[in-house]
Amino acid sequence: MGTESSTSPAVGRALDILVRLAQRPGPVRASALVRDLGLPRSSVYHILSVLEDRGFVVYVPSEKAYGLGVSSFEIGSAYLRQEPLERLAQPILERLARSLGQTVHLGILHGTETVYLLKERPASGPSADVALITDVGVRLPSHLTANGRALLAGTSDAQLAALFSRPGAFVSRTGGGPRCLRDLRRILDRDRRRGWSEEVELVSVGLRSVGVAAHDHQGRPVAALSTTWSRRCGDRDPHEVGEVLRRGAAKLTVSLHGRAPTA
Repeated sequence: MGTESSTSPAVGRALDILVRLAQRPGPVRASALVRDLGLPRSSVYHILSVLEDRGFVVYVPSEKAYGLGVSSFEIGSAYLRQEPLERLAQPILERLARSLGQTVHLGILHGTETVYLLKERPASGPSADVALITDVGVRLPSHLTANGRALLAGTSDAQLAALFSRPGAFVSRTGGGPRCLRDLRRILDRDRRRGWSEEVELVSVGLRSVGVAAHDHQGRPVAALSTTWSRRCGDRDPHEVGEVLRRGAAKLTVSLHGRAPTA
């Protein structure tokens, strides 16, 4: 049963609901929240309505259940999007950029977008001087970027459906990329099997990227490392690049006191 604040029981109940949703692997029905938390039915539905309106929960019609929304993700991982994550990742990105001879990024998900937090260029290498649009703070459609796909591959089908539920969600920059949720799921299934994601000329013509996610203590993806190179400079083996990034992502996961997800 949840605990309540003596001065604001509604706040305590809302937090109990969010914590309960965070503990579950998938969306939860309102009736289950009423039962598990021992709260009045009317209060649970009212609080869910307010939380949904503010983006802290999302309703999944196909399951008639509620899951955490983007606002909850933002608060729950806020410290990771700021200096602690960047400080932990910076030396890893520097080593990867030197090893690969090409630019390496650190990114997170913000709704359906990839947000780039760090960008490390190598001092030399075939792709060291390639002009990229992925500067720090830039946002791009996550379903088109290797960085975003690496993170989306760790989300559930229900979460994907909620994220990409709006008409026009599947935009294209170069004429390619998934056009529907079914296309995206097929791509992410492939990425999960091999352990890394990629995009080829979906963000910019002539460029190719590979991405790998780092995980938190519950095995959930919290950030991704990705690298981009010009195909004109020689098309590298993405499998080899993916393995290099996997080692870097594993080090970041350890630094975050995280763990790799179970199969």
